[in-house]
Parts: sequence; C-alpha cells; structure tokens
Amino acid sequence: MSHSISSIEEFVQKVKAARQGNLDLSADEDLSIAVMNLISLEEHFFFSGEKTGDPSYYDLLREVREIRKVMLKKLLPTYNGEDWCISKHLLASSMRLMEVGTKQLGAGQKENSREMFSHAFKLYGLFWAVASGTLKGRVEIQQSLHDTPLPEGKTIADRFSALVKKALDCCRE
Repeated sequence: MSHSISSIEEFVQKVKAARQGNLDLSADEDLSIAVMNLISLEEHFFFSGEKTGDPSYYDLLREVREIRKVMLKKLLPTYNGEDWCISKHLLASSMRLMEVGTKQLGAGQKENSREMFSHAFKLYGLFWAVASGTLKGRVEIQQSLHDTPLPEGKTIADRFSALVKKALDCCRE
C-alpha cells in the first residue's frame, strides 16, 4: 500500500478521509485532547499513590488507563503496536509541554512559553501524521513530501505542524 502524498491539499484530504468518511476532525481533535488528559490522570494517580502510600490510587489509575485505551482506539482504529505506543507518547509529551508553557506564561516568561508551545504543537502534528497513516513505521515523510525542500531551519515536524494547522479546525461545531 502506497502512502505517497504529493501536496498539502492531498494530505488534508487524506486526514479527512482517514476513516472512510467517518472522521469528524473537530470531535477527533477534542478526543485527542481528552486522551492527553487521561494520560495526565494516569500519571497523577501514580504519583499520588507513591506520595501517600495509598494503594487505592493505583485502582483509579487502572480504571483511567482502561478508558484511555478505549478512547485512543477511537483515534487509531487499526491496531499497530508501534503506532499505538508512539501516538500515546506524542500526545503525552505534547500535553506536558503545553503545561510547562502555560506555567512559564503565567510566570511572565513569554519567550520560553512560546518555545514550549511550539514544540508541543510540533509533537501534536506528528501525532496526526501517525494517526492518519502518513508515517508508517519510520519517522520520515514519504518521498513525495521530501521532494519539496524544507525552508532553512525547519524540520519534518515543522512541516506536519503546518499541515495540521490547515487540516484541523477546533472551532467547528
């Protein structure tokens, strides 16, 4: 199966058609943020269990993990262990960088916060590249996307960030 994409417009169409017309990008974007928060809850229950010595937090962690698995499956309906694990870590890292950026913004460190937000969005773009099948088993873009040179100082993640900005619309109801 070829995953070659020759233009940004083709990528946008691929994302929109990723699940045979059943993809609601606004709902899936909301769901991806919910998965981020579920991962964060898993982490919180772990640390609360360790800090307090109360094992009931681990029971809650297990319940939240099961919900997270069901929700992530809605975003990645075709199970592939590598894509699943990579996707989970991309979402978790994106969420953590958003958290750090928000804290830095609140502390008046605007430049540092923008850097964190930029990295968070790049990771989020890579998540959608994996979820849409644009990346397959390797963190590289298909040759047709390589044919367009990257601007100086830009990365593959920058390219996917730009594509995600064009493909996703979080304000659509």
